[in-house]
Amino acid sequence: MAFDLTGRVALITGASSGLGAHFAELFVASGARVAIGARRVERVQALADRLGDAALPLELDVTDEASIAGAYDAAEAHFGTVDTIVANAGQANPGRSTDLSADLIRSTIDTNFTGVFLTVREGARRLIAAGARERGHGRVVLIGSMTSHQTATGDAAYAASKAAVAHLGRNFAREWVRAGINVNTIQPGYIQTEINGDWFATEGGRAQIAGWHRRRLLPIDALDDMLTFFASDASAHVTGSVIDVDDGQSL
Repeated sequence: MAFDLTGRVALITGASSGLGAHFAELFVASGARVAIGARRVERVQALADRLGDAALPLELDVTDEASIAGAYDAAEAHFGTVDTIVANAGQANPGRSTDLSADLIRSTIDTNFTGVFLTVREGARRLIAAGARERGHGRVVLIGSMTSHQTATGDAAYAASKAAVAHLGRNFAREWVRAGINVNTIQPGYIQTEINGDWFATEGGRAQIAGWHRRRLLPIDALDDMLTFFASDASAHVTGSVIDVDDGQSL
């Protein structure tokens, strides 16, 4: 299934690796122009070099309001108003709750929740000022996690931050329902990316996979159809949704 994104201008956070980099490739292949942001600017520069003129690399720290505003300024100057926001930046700091330091808890919340809030809020302000209500073209996709509705040892801070993202998405959708901005959340299952490192190659990781009904990780392209649907004109009547794409891992 393919959804046409021709004419859309997207900002994708956390685009230096993993899902974010894949989303950038997907959006360009679907016709969009993309501003790709991350703290590791050398990585987004290399990605933009591969993608060509449709991609703009940006140094972006989602926990810093000035950095976020600067990224939107650069994207607007290069492509015009950002009408599609993919809030993908995130981090995992696994560990038992009794062992996790306050600094790691704050860092997880700052990136996974506050960073999403600040990134999307800035984009919404600009979309509203640019006339999103009349055009109905604003699209926001939050990347959550199926862990938002699970309990497990070792990811309490991460899972709680993603539960907050899911609720935030519905609140944003309600707040902007008359402003021409649709907000939806995708909650993926486990995919082999840098965020989980080499865990799934360990004995514990292999045991976790064996415990899932289909005994497999999701492929990197598992979210493609849902993501491009939410970013496209086809999703004009869909807002406030929270969708699991997890291959049954959470069942």
